[in-house]
Amino acid sequence: MSSRGLWADVRLRAAWARQDWAAILREYRRAAGLSQRGLEPLVGLPQPHISAIESGRRQVTSAELMARISEGLQVPDELRDVPARPGLDAWAPGAELRERIAHGHHSGRTDLRTADWIGEVLAKHRRAEDEVGGRALWPVVRSQLDSVTGLIPGTSGRAADRLMLLAAEHAHWLSWVAWQESKPGPALAWIDLAHGWAVDGGHTDMASWAQRLRAYYSLAYGDPIRALRTAEAARFAGPRPLSPAAEAVAVHQAALAAAQLGERDRAQRLAAEAHELALRTPDEGERPGWLYWLDATRARLQAADAAYACQRWAEAAAGFREALPALAGFPRDHAYYRVRLEDALRRV
Repeated sequence: MSSRGLWADVRLRAAWARQDWAAILREYRRAAGLSQRGLEPLVGLPQPHISAIESGRRQVTSAELMARISEGLQVPDELRDVPARPGLDAWAPGAELRERIAHGHHSGRTDLRTADWIGEVLAKHRRAEDEVGGRALWPVVRSQLDSVTGLIPGTSGRAADRLMLLAAEHAHWLSWVAWQESKPGPALAWIDLAHGWAVDGGHTDMASWAQRLRAYYSLAYGDPIRALRTAEAARFAGPRPLSPAAEAVAVHQAALAAAQLGERDRAQRLAAEAHELALRTPDEGERPGWLYWLDATRARLQAADAAYACQRWAEAAAGFREALPALAGFPRDHAYYRVRLEDALRRV
């Protein structure tokens, strides 16, 4: 595998985001299958020095050594300017993002290979969040977004639309992580950017998904009226029909909001519709990348979630119990639904 391909590894990128040079060397060797001696010709350091860095006996402090390691390991351009730690002001989107992207669709050429690469890496970040944690990857994804938006002003036509979608996907990821870190203001700012970029690029599924996430935030804040309104709007997000996967999650969110409003008949009807749509979703490679998780197990969990919201405890418990074994590789989700199962069983 090329060095560029190795840098798709999430644990390696997280080590870079921390600027933990010992971990960078270890994770690079793990991903590349190299010994410390195999690393010697890449970084220009003898094995004893590499061992001293990895063990913490030697610190990497000089700019010259940092540059030599970065060059030797072929660190991708979008990672070179990653800050070591996100400060409080780094959580919210800056004004320069809007300016950079506002004048897109001009004639010109762009590097779509770079965009495709960044898209592949973001897909890995989505899957790794449960294991690595979003905070560790935040500066990496934020830097990737800068790379994407920097390509847009000199791009036109379908290429610009592709970049708009990639920017929206990054903004959505940043919104979700900000929410998980109890930063609702930045979370809303990022999801609004994601929605706007999706609409600008003509990506109906992504526009719907951004609205669905906004509905989720409203429901979590105890505003089911706004949540229901936003979730229903997510079903009609653009000129083209939604894919079954995108529509399924929008309808499911509407079902949860209706249940919280006490409209249980409506909630059950919407939940049944969402489940039927979820079962019609195509194979993973044919549905939107951010909906990679929507398989038969998740469809069952959505139905159980709706039953739980409608206080149909036995039905909810049966659904959670049936789906839990398939969540073994998702420890955070498994723990969450295990608690829900136990609660539902207490209420039966």
